[in-house]
Amino acid sequence: MCGRYRLTAKERYLRDHFGLDEDPPWEPHWNIAPTQQIATIRQHPAEPTRIFGLMRWGLIPYWAKDQSFGLRTINAMSETAAEKPAFRDAMKRRRCLIPADGFYEWKRIGRKEKQPYNFGLATGSVFAFAGLWDRWRDPKNNIVETCTILTTQPNSLVAEVHDRMPAILSVEDYEGWLDPGITDRKGGSGPSETVRCQPDEEVSREYSRESP
Repeated sequence: MCGRYRLTAKERYLRDHFGLDEDPPWEPHWNIAPTQQIATIRQHPAEPTRIFGLMRWGLIPYWAKDQSFGLRTINAMSETAAEKPAFRDAMKRRRCLIPADGFYEWKRIGRKEKQPYNFGLATGSVFAFAGLWDRWRDPKNNIVETCTILTTQPNSLVAEVHDRMPAILSVEDYEGWLDPGITDRKGGSGPSETVRCQPDEEVSREYSRESP
């Protein structure tokens, strides 16, 4: 699964990398956690432009009774998302990019200790997870936009630490993933040759770390 990640890139770099029309309103975050508002990018439904927006991490389908549903849907398995009621409509019509420049996994090193590792591209560049999104109305009729990160089988590097990893899209796949006219897309994968791993003694499984 993917339960913690980081996005520390500057606004102008996010604009250039993802082909946005203007700098997005984003401040660096080193420890992004479920239920927080996270950066997403969608394709405009009628224009050839991409839209940056913030969504709650943990997808709540439009038909869900309450927002606690999202606590179980921070991730979706790319192999089965198209078949699951919570994700199948979004897999066809509501795909998004979720920008990141690293994600965390923990490896058990003793009976009670776990070592956190930060995974990212060898170039240090920002990248995108394959994401899905949906709209839900709360009891007060407010619209809440939520999202999930697709996961896949780990590449050889991540497999040493965890049995799943977030689905990473190549830059060449962004357009196809966002294209609403394509309804049979599959999630991306993490190429071993471009992913690097390093221990991170500072990151916490809590929300406490939000600075370098």
